[in-house]
Amino acid sequence: MICFFNITAPSRTSVFARLASALAALWLATCLSGCGAINRVPSLEEQAKSAWSEVQNQYQRRADLIPNLVETVKGYAKQEQETLTRVTEARAKATSVQVDASTVSDPEKFKQFQDAQNQLSGALGRLLASVEAYPDLKSNQNFLALQSQLEGTENRIAVARRDYIQAVQAYNTEIRTIPGRWIASWFYPEAKPMETFTSTPGAERAPNVKF
Repeated sequence: MICFFNITAPSRTSVFARLASALAALWLATCLSGCGAINRVPSLEEQAKSAWSEVQNQYQRRADLIPNLVETVKGYAKQEQETLTRVTEARAKATSVQVDASTVSDPEKFKQFQDAQNQLSGALGRLLASVEAYPDLKSNQNFLALQSQLEGTENRIAVARRDYIQAVQAYNTEIRTIPGRWIASWFYPEAKPMETFTSTPGAERAPNVKF
């Protein structure tokens, strides 16, 4: 018995179409690379990550100031023990919730971080308000130095958050609009939108700390 196999070779049209498509993709990549567009997505991503690192740095600076503040207040206002305990517990929680640059696109972790920092801000605000009842504490040189450092840190936090929000806005816009969306899907499929801070009452201005 003689068997005949019908092997159909690819048509010249389909081969030409695939070749044309490959050449077009190569040409597009070359053009994008030449004008810098192909590198815009990772560049904006790195800028946003750098801005996030500064946010973390300033929050850590605040956390480092709190133990000294608590000890100073404790020496003058022992009856404020409950308020001091709340500040200490809120600080412990805030420093335990970490969102690094590799997980800043995780909505749940980012919310946990922001909530913990907001709780610490609230506890710290209540502690500082209680200081009004202790004139000797308000004139203590160590406390005055902490006051100055805390005010500066709160301002730095506000600036760092603003810079991060702007950097994330630029990055998220790039990967969600054309041609950045195409570039991200072709060359950076791992690129994901980053989370940003949600508005809280008074977030548009630096905290007004009074002693």
